[in-house]
Amino acid sequence: MSISGLSFWFWRFCEILTLIPTLGMMAYFVNLFVSQNILTPDYILVLFITSVLATAWAIATIILYAKARHSAFLVAMVDLGFVGCFIAGVYLLRFIAGANCTSWEDTNFSFSVGDVTVTGPGGYFNTDKNCAMLKASFAFGIMNCIMFFFTFFLALFVHRHHRGETTIVRERHVSRHSHRRSRDYDRSPRRSHHSSRRTYV
Repeated sequence: MSISGLSFWFWRFCEILTLIPTLGMMAYFVNLFVSQNILTPDYILVLFITSVLATAWAIATIILYAKARHSAFLVAMVDLGFVGCFIAGVYLLRFIAGANCTSWEDTNFSFSVGDVTVTGPGGYFNTDKNCAMLKASFAFGIMNCIMFFFTFFLALFVHRHHRGETTIVRERHVSRHSHRRSRDYDRSPRRSHHSSRRTYV
């Protein structure tokens, strides 16, 4: 396997590792809206559909890499299409980029040690679950834009490398075939000359 093929495998695994959590988080929001009979917003729906299709595509191209290598140009074009879809999903979800999902909550603490009670000010970090999940999905969407762009170029390199190997194999086949034909041609006159001899008594 070529270096571009190994790199393609590596980035495909990275894509799957980031697509699966994105798919899970988007599915959570879709289920949340559906359960409340509310129309799912576009910024969730686009990223959800894209992550579902991209996950299936990434897994299929890894499992069927031997066949995908023969149609690497098609793989590259599909990857480029996913780049555009992820850009659209990230663009629709861009409002979450500046959101602060974690805040500090002031509170008082109190604990007792024997007869002594200690009280004082304290606090804890409060994280908005929905906000954090949307922000993580936004980050994973950007990462997949970059990674699918990498696999787009790598698939083109695999296509060029495989096309070069196919050309070499065809040239060898043609040269062997022509060599056999030339040997047969060299032998055929001798046979005809030998067969044309006649003996006169």
